[in-house]
Amino acid sequence: MIYLQLFLSFLQIGAFSFGGGYAAMPLIQEQVITLHNWLTFDTFANLVTIAEMTPGPIAVNAATFVGTQVAGPLGAIVATIGCILPSCIFVTLLAFIYGKYKKMALLQGTLGSLRPAVVSMIAKAGLTIIISAFFLSGTITLTISNISFRMIAYFVVAIFLLRKVKLNPILVMLLCGAAEVVFTLIFL
Repeated sequence: MIYLQLFLSFLQIGAFSFGGGYAAMPLIQEQVITLHNWLTFDTFANLVTIAEMTPGPIAVNAATFVGTQVAGPLGAIVATIGCILPSCIFVTLLAFIYGKYKKMALLQGTLGSLRPAVVSMIAKAGLTIIISAFFLSGTITLTISNISFRMIAYFVVAIFLLRKVKLNPILVMLLCGAAEVVFTLIFL
């Protein structure tokens, strides 16, 4: 039963997450935290980090991670297949349709109208990640005990290193991770 639930959940995610992995994060969060309670919010935040750092599409990495956490290696395979199956079907159909009707104004208009929806889904995923990092409770409550000043400092330093110093994003992630390890060893 769990394998069927994993497959169907990630089949939905794969079918309705237009715009890449970040756009899929709200859908993944809804399925794995809200609907099925497979992961805690903290584990989901770790999932986002791991999915970003590992090679491959973020949604597929997330499916593999969740599948492993919920049902072991077979769960990872089932969730990953569920995640990629809609894309394989859609791309095959779209390639055929686009090849046949690529000059049609209605098709071009439809593709253009998807852009704002994708941008909003990516923005929502980004805000969810920022809120979970900056606020210890996972909700915006402006109290000193709820704000993670350390994470805000990492964020500001990372933005500075990426935008002004032009460091490689992987190096910035490694530096932030190393800073957290040092902080944990010294203060906790």
